[in-house]
Amino acid sequence: MYCKLFLKHRIKSFKFAFRGVVTMFAQGGNALVHGFATLCVVVAGIVCRITIMEWIAVAIAVGIVMAAETFNTAVELLCDKICPKYDSMIGKIKDLSAGAVLWCALSAALIGLLVFLPYLK
Repeated sequence: MYCKLFLKHRIKSFKFAFRGVVTMFAQGGNALVHGFATLCVVVAGIVCRITIMEWIAVAIAVGIVMAAETFNTAVELLCDKICPKYDSMIGKIKDLSAGAVLWCALSAALIGLLVFLPYLK
């Protein structure tokens, strides 16, 4: 009985998580850009036949950027719910959240350069 209940709750939590991913792509325009970039990187990785260690670096970079974008979307939605009108402090909070995504994306781009530049020679 406990095992069935545990499994039912786990399945439900995955359902909520996938719904969150869908919401991120639906709400955030930048999420679509990151998703397209991810698709390009995966195709490039397959074409270049990157090593397993390079795939690990790429996967970590992609995961961090997508997680940051998801958190940013959550922060923006929460801020908009709390304060629908413009507020300078809310603006700073949103800017900080977007800045975190930018740092992650810049780091991912650097990882991408380190992985793929040797294949372009």
